[in-house]
Amino acid sequence: MGQFGMGQPVRRSEDRRFITGRGRYTDDIVLPRQAHAYILRSPHAHARIRKIDTVAAAKAPGVVGIVTGSDLDRDGVGAIPCLTPISNRDGSEAKLPARKALTTDKVRHVGDSVAMVVAESLAQAKDAAELIAVDYEILPAVADTLTALDAKTPRVWDDLPSNLCFDWEVGKRKAVEAGFAKAKHRVSLTVVNNRLIVNSMEARVALGHYDEGEERYHLYTSSQGSHTLRGVLAGPIFKVPEHRIRVVTPDVGGGFGMKLFVYPEHVLVLYAAKRFGRPVRWVGERGDAFVTDTHGRDNVTEAELALDENGKFLALRVDIAANMGAYLSLFSTFIPTGAGSAMHAGVYQTPAVVIRVKGVYTHTTPIDAYRGAGRPEAAYILERLVDHTAKQLKIDPAELRRRNFIKPEQMPFRTALDRTYDSGNFQRNMEDALKAANRAGFARRRAESQAKGKLRGFGFATYIEECGGGEGDMAELRFDSSGELTLLIGTQSSGQGHQTAYAQVIEEKLGVPFESIRMLQGDSDVVSFGRGTGGSRSLPIGGGAIGRAAEKIIAKGRKIAAHKLEASEADIEFADGVFSIAGTDRRLSITDVAKAAFDSTQLPEGVDPGLDESAQFTPPASTFPNGCHVCEVEIDPDTGGVAILRYLVVDDFGTVVNPLLLAGQVHGGIAQGVGQALLEGCVYDAKSGQLVTGSFMDYCMPRADNLPGIEFAYNVLQCTTNPLGIKGAGEAGAIGAPPAVINAVVDALSDYGIEHIDMPATPRRIWEAIRQARAPRAAE
Repeated sequence: MGQFGMGQPVRRSEDRRFITGRGRYTDDIVLPRQAHAYILRSPHAHARIRKIDTVAAAKAPGVVGIVTGSDLDRDGVGAIPCLTPISNRDGSEAKLPARKALTTDKVRHVGDSVAMVVAESLAQAKDAAELIAVDYEILPAVADTLTALDAKTPRVWDDLPSNLCFDWEVGKRKAVEAGFAKAKHRVSLTVVNNRLIVNSMEARVALGHYDEGEERYHLYTSSQGSHTLRGVLAGPIFKVPEHRIRVVTPDVGGGFGMKLFVYPEHVLVLYAAKRFGRPVRWVGERGDAFVTDTHGRDNVTEAELALDENGKFLALRVDIAANMGAYLSLFSTFIPTGAGSAMHAGVYQTPAVVIRVKGVYTHTTPIDAYRGAGRPEAAYILERLVDHTAKQLKIDPAELRRRNFIKPEQMPFRTALDRTYDSGNFQRNMEDALKAANRAGFARRRAESQAKGKLRGFGFATYIEECGGGEGDMAELRFDSSGELTLLIGTQSSGQGHQTAYAQVIEEKLGVPFESIRMLQGDSDVVSFGRGTGGSRSLPIGGGAIGRAAEKIIAKGRKIAAHKLEASEADIEFADGVFSIAGTDRRLSITDVAKAAFDSTQLPEGVDPGLDESAQFTPPASTFPNGCHVCEVEIDPDTGGVAILRYLVVDDFGTVVNPLLLAGQVHGGIAQGVGQALLEGCVYDAKSGQLVTGSFMDYCMPRADNLPGIEFAYNVLQCTTNPLGIKGAGEAGAIGAPPAVINAVVDALSDYGIEHIDMPATPRRIWEAIRQARAPRAAE
């Protein structure tokens, strides 16, 4: 291993340009003669469009042109599809209406796209948009997840019989019913998984250009995968071969799942660029983000656990109402179903589990993947239910978990929801975390808080998630004639540190100096293939592809080295970047071999010039990172304010490539999980469908003073489903944090008889819960 190989806490090599302001984001790209676009959005959640009058706007100063939905229809521009068809529990196929880039008949949520103005400047485009007269017939709206299926509720889609998008189920219901029939105890809990607005630091941006000479579309945009966007834009939308569309993603300032998808603006800037013969730029503002970026979560879940007389889990049934919003995004139907439902089994030996999910349409912004994508929702209900059960049965929450954990000697373990966990020691994670958090001394600390008039709570949650699986990806390693190495890869960094982590893998495999490795990503003309970044797949899958490409490089390099050293190929060894003849000091560095590879006179017969190889890796199964989060809080009963006094986590991510980057990923995920648990909540007015939390004045984001220093440790049990032994880590913090925090809050409120509080546990919500709990006591 070199100085900066795997396992080393290397600082991110890409950070120098970021912290010195030399990053290159989409908004930094300026094309000659570019025009500026502004989207006219609906102020109503539900309204019929009687007429759109653009005559006055088209005559406004600086206007290049105006696009409406009828223009797109006339020119054959297709709708944005949902890429994850889904079957109902009765075997029928769910009806999934596609989404037009500009609506023509109705608006279905506040912020729905109605028209686009293209002008010489953004200010002129905005001024012209104010002159567009839209005749709306305002209609009743529904925004609430639970009431969307009521018979008298307004329908989002007129051609569907109700607002039910799908009714899906996984698991063995008869086995679950049998488990409940013989149960000694049954415990139930209903929770709300609150809707979240992503709020990435970098807003969405799209710059479209059409090359008449080549008849090609060029899209520059902030995304999590250029090739995914290219495929959707080329096929169902513009109906052209993929080579006729180029998508370029430069640096990305945060994505968290939200930038995986094709948005109306992508379609519109490309269409307008071709129609008006000029590049067209659209830059999202924070107000756009609140109403048009896909949101996350928004589930209401009822769960019931059956146990025997010894507290052993017998069966679990879960019913979920999942809000889809008004339109289906690319992967939206997959998120509450296939993405996360299997994780309701958790780290326990529960023999029978059944999950039913009803997806519902509402007059709200579409919902799709947000950090964790279904797994945080599953971990939250399960770990809240386990804690709630422990309190109901008067069993220590740690002891209840001990009785039901899957044991290391049971690995590989197949769950009741047909997932095979390859490795893990769940009890050790919990015991290590509780010991480090000094749970034994909590009673003393609680008494100290009580003496100050404060409430102190201790909460923890175990978790497991499924990630780093699915379809494969490709990597290409390319030496040039100077001996420098370039990696071409189809994943997309949005702040995770891919350039650093991949370089460490390459140095580990090839011994090439870390600082000399270059990475190219994001340009579909340069990188031939890729599936982007999502589901913590980059290192487990991208790293696996790099490893295989490195093996090919070594194999070819061995042939060249043997020829130059005048030795048998079988006698050539490779280690730490050096080819050598076994048992001698005769050697060549891989850089020397790479240089020789471009000189045909130095190559053996049958070996083509150059030293570049590509490889694909498709994992046979997912990875299953797991761990235990511990949170200790103090609550002021007079204000409801929550202070997190200590936060500690012990995780198992398999092989660790870079401890520093890993800690950063965990810290960031915990910050977002704490935000969901205590602060963030997207609220719509139930009657009008108006977004009440439409800015940072009303939507509370976590800040530095909401978090203590996070203590992070890990146990390493190598994953067996990828060559590097890595378990994905990018989403884990956001999965374990919400149940750990709420468990701590509920524990702090337990003296009042409060058994549950929904997220976000804001000061007002806590204060009101305390007040209501005090009222019956005062009346006694």
